[in-house]
Amino acid sequence: MSNKFDEQLDLLKTQMIQMGALCEEGIASATKALINGDMELAKKVITKDEDIDNKEKEIESICLKLLLQFQPVARDLRQISSALKIITDMERIGDQAADISEIIRLANIKSANNISHIANMAKATIKMVTDSIDAYVQQDLKLAKAVIDYDDVVDNLFNDVKADIIRLINEDTKNGEFAIDLMMIAKYFERIGDHATNIAEWVIFSITGKHVEEEQ
Repeated sequence: MSNKFDEQLDLLKTQMIQMGALCEEGIASATKALINGDMELAKKVITKDEDIDNKEKEIESICLKLLLQFQPVARDLRQISSALKIITDMERIGDQAADISEIIRLANIKSANNISHIANMAKATIKMVTDSIDAYVQQDLKLAKAVIDYDDVVDNLFNDVKADIIRLINEDTKNGEFAIDLMMIAKYFERIGDHATNIAEWVIFSITGKHVEEEQ
């Protein structure tokens, strides 16, 4: 029984890594579409969001099987229940990458290569998503806490983007509509960072049995 449980737990970790990779790919592709004004790539991000949704369902099925067949306790139970929380955040990350791409497509944004902080913000959020999932798989408390701290980097970059947008409007009021679109995109990146923070908080719960909010 123990071997079968371990096999299913390993499968859960593998599927979590795969879902995380899909989220990272979605963010990276949406950013590339934004910087290069690539409408076809933006459409692909929107289409591939379905892959993330399907992966969420697969992981839910594995978690329910683990809970019902093996009735885990203590840390094993926390790890599985945390996975169910984490995939909800990952699914939202996929949605937000698709939302960014939808703005690019509908607004027909040709290029945002003059807004360097947008690209830096995207890289920071990808790092947060990658590290938060790694923290879950490796049950790494230190890495999970580092993800939470790193959210300050994303917040600071968001402020830099706002400054860039103000500069754009001051240069030419005709940039107003473009500026609004960029602000919405930046807000989605900020939310992705928030979801990565949520993931890290559930990792901490899975290890310690205490949620970050309980300690504050």
